[in-house]
Amino acid sequence: MSYTITEKILLEHSGKKTIAPGEFINAGIDLALGNDITAPLAIKEFEKSGARRVFDNKKIALIPDHFTPNKDLKSANQCLFLRRFAVRHKIKHYYELGSMGIEHALLPELGLVLPGDLVIGADSHTCTYGALGAFSTGVGSTDLAAAFINGRCWFRTPESMKFVYKGRLDKWVGGKDLILYAIGDIGVDGALYKAMEFTGDAVKDLDMDGRFTMCNMAIEAGGKSGIIAYDRKTEAYVRGRWATAAAKSNKRGFKIYKSDKGARYCDVREYDVSKLEPQVAAPDLPSNSVDVGKLKKVSVDQVVIGSCTNGRLSDLKIAAGVMKSKKVNSRVRTIIIPATQQIYLDALKAGLIETFLEAGAMVSTPTCGPCLGGHMGVLGAGETAIATTNRNFKGRMGDLTSKVYLSNPAVAAASAVKGRIAHPEEV
Repeated sequence: MSYTITEKILLEHSGKKTIAPGEFINAGIDLALGNDITAPLAIKEFEKSGARRVFDNKKIALIPDHFTPNKDLKSANQCLFLRRFAVRHKIKHYYELGSMGIEHALLPELGLVLPGDLVIGADSHTCTYGALGAFSTGVGSTDLAAAFINGRCWFRTPESMKFVYKGRLDKWVGGKDLILYAIGDIGVDGALYKAMEFTGDAVKDLDMDGRFTMCNMAIEAGGKSGIIAYDRKTEAYVRGRWATAAAKSNKRGFKIYKSDKGARYCDVREYDVSKLEPQVAAPDLPSNSVDVGKLKKVSVDQVVIGSCTNGRLSDLKIAAGVMKSKKVNSRVRTIIIPATQQIYLDALKAGLIETFLEAGAMVSTPTCGPCLGGHMGVLGAGETAIATTNRNFKGRMGDLTSKVYLSNPAVAAASAVKGRIAHPEEV
């Protein structure tokens, strides 16, 4: 039979001989992820079950990143609970302040996710790792607890949707714009429980950071996962990370999968993106995407550049390039959040941090912070932000009357300078 890349990975991990969309399977996992919000719930269920040890202390990653640095007593105790479990079970991949990063940027950076892997995480944006040619998806905390015990998880095999992006991208257009455009086309439930397979010349031209961004936001269309086939760029990225200490401690082979020519798709969407403008998603849904030029009259109080979607080094380079030798508008709080400690260090060495500070922006240690309205940039009543984050639901970043617009790093940086939503060419 002919299969999609997603079906091949699930088939391999389930040990079955055949597989079909809609079929329930029980599959072995290569990595299970939890953070400071979701893992404590999983740990409680794990302990309630009477289990004495985790299935494999090298296949679990625990990363406190949402409310860290600890913003209050409750978040401090959540992280403490996580740390004690990690020590008790000798979890190899526990990372906190000083070594940590936003989970979905950190794990690929450390080389802990490989092509062909099956990864689950108690966080909806676990679908990020599909950029490596892996099947990765978010699960509930009870599913994570079960995986801690036996290293397996139940799935309903998803149907696959193919998104073909044709043409060369404009200078200011990247992965964020491609995924926002697609979500605008199909809606926030247009890929409900589907595997979103991204392909086409425009995707092949993207660097890995842009691909991570696309797969990260598959969940914003209701997708079960996002995935991009392995190619030379994937290979260079993966091989380049095998030298990390984390990868060395967990070094293993990997298997490459590609969709068959006769593979079944429930839908195929083709886009000519050669004339695509930078996209901005207006409140209160990621599907409200329009060309940036249609929102030039929208003033902003805050700009956030970071998150698991767009906090990688290339994102910071783009933002710094726009802000170089300029000042952010005096009315705009501009918050820069490198996604990992290594990205922060690389940005520092490249002079990007200096550029941000000289422009009047502030730079934070890695944290999810403002993305979920947690801390480090919560919006007050009636305030408006433009952010490189992934969600703009009502009240997502603070007060219920606040508003969030989503964009790529270049648009966010230009908006910080102009004090309103702006195209990078304007500055």
